[in-house]
Parts: sequence; C-alpha cells; structure tokens
Amino acid sequence: MSDAAQFEPLQLEHEVFSKPFPVKPAYEMWPTPDNYRETSLVGKALPAKIKVWRVQNTAQNIGGVVSCGYGYSDSPDAEVLAPGYNLGKQYGDVGIGRHASFLQWGFSASPSQMTDAGRALFLNCICYVRKFDGKPPLIRAVNVYASREDAVRYALLIDRVRDKSFLSNIFPDAQLTQYQGKAEAFAKFWQDNSELVYRDKVYRVDEELKAAGIASNRTVAALGQMIGLLNDEKTAEKGRLLLKRYTEEDFATPGQWQAWFDASKDRIYFSDVGGYKFRIAPAGY
Repeated sequence: MSDAAQFEPLQLEHEVFSKPFPVKPAYEMWPTPDNYRETSLVGKALPAKIKVWRVQNTAQNIGGVVSCGYGYSDSPDAEVLAPGYNLGKQYGDVGIGRHASFLQWGFSASPSQMTDAGRALFLNCICYVRKFDGKPPLIRAVNVYASREDAVRYALLIDRVRDKSFLSNIFPDAQLTQYQGKAEAFAKFWQDNSELVYRDKVYRVDEELKAAGIASNRTVAALGQMIGLLNDEKTAEKGRLLLKRYTEEDFATPGQWQAWFDASKDRIYFSDVGGYKFRIAPAGY
C-alpha cells in the first residue's frame, strides 16, 4: 500500500457527522502547506490549494493535529475520524481520531470559540466514543519509527538530515550510501516495496517472503501461505522463519499451526505499530 492509500478523504458518511446532530461544514480553499510536499510523495502532487473547513474560530487558524497519520489505524480499535490541517506536520496527520475508548481531539479552542459545525462534531464524537467505554487499546507502539509508510517519509529526508547517525537507526547503511542525493528514488523504492516492508532494527524488504512468492506480509491470506510452506520439506524451514518473524506463536507441527489459523482467521489483523506481527482481536471485539 502506498502512502496515497493511507489517507482517505474526509468520510462524511461516518456517523459522527450526522448523529445525534447534523454537521454542516462550510468549505474554504487554503494554501497547501509546504511541509506536506516535503514529507510525502502524495503531498508533492497536491494542488496549490486544498479544501478545508473550520472547526474553531481562533486568531491563528492553522488547523489541528493530534497524532501522526502513518500507522494510526493499523489495528481494529483505531480510526481516523478527520484529518487535520497543520503548518508544521505531515499530510494526512490525524485531526480527530479514536483509539479504543479514547477520543483524540486535536483542536485547542473551547466550545464558545468553535464553529457551529465544530460544536456539533465535538458532541457527536463524545456520543460515539461512549460506545467503546471500557475497551483498552489492543496494542502499544513498539518503535518510534513504526509504520511502513514512515519509511517513505524518512527516505525523502535523506539529503536534508545533517546528523547521518539519525538515519542509520532507520535504514541499512548500504542503502544510505546507494541513495545519497536521490531522495525521491529512495522514497519510491520503499513505496514500490511497501507490501514487503518489515523492521529488524532498521527498515528492510523481506527477500525471503518475496522468494517464496508471497506478495504481502500483512494480509490474512499471506499468513495462510506462510503456514502452507510448512507442509513441504523443501520450504518448511523458510515457513518457520517467516512465522517466527511475523507472529508470536510457537507450534510444533503444521497441523497445530493450521488449527490455530482456522480458529482465529476471522479475528486476525496485522500491525506495523505493534511490531510487524499478526495479532488476534478478542472475541466479540
């Protein structure tokens, strides 16, 4: 998945825009922030102005952001309710989000300074998040450089970061040498290989998975294919390596792996933020 797919446009059909109060935003065209272009291949293609609407009326209408967008919704207990417009953040960062039972509201003004649409949305979000009362977050972030989309973002900075040791904690040194002076090519490499990205101290592309003919490391179907490798002596070792890399399970036989998969596959999800692992949502979540 490219970073273009990570950030969907505002979904006004979500119930927070209609229940219990109708939300009627008034749209304006604002200049596209320069920082959007600097940190996203998608941002580079944005028009000179983008459509926004005000949640609040304050002296500085710079929008709001409460969380990085990359990796935010890669578990079933988190969702982006609205992106935010911000002059110092990234394209697609979260303006309003829900993580488990927590409402994350990225705006600072009191209700008296909100627009009519902003007040209605705020109240609707409170009503909506009440449905998840008592549900704790399913995962915690394992690493600050978490999602595969972040690899694209950091790759774009290869020629701008002065302290090169910073990038050595993110990418293999050989790649930093190979792509020096080629920021967009470096970003495109990670974008083109996004379905095979994982982290082992630094970002890597899973060559073992690619050699096994498995096109992604994060779909439920791909997990089934990894388990299928155990049934052939020629591929069993590779299957065990991949399953150790992408799960926290440890079964002795292919049959046990298959039984676990069959019993859980309707609740299996993959999380970059949670350590590039397949995980299982609680029953009835």
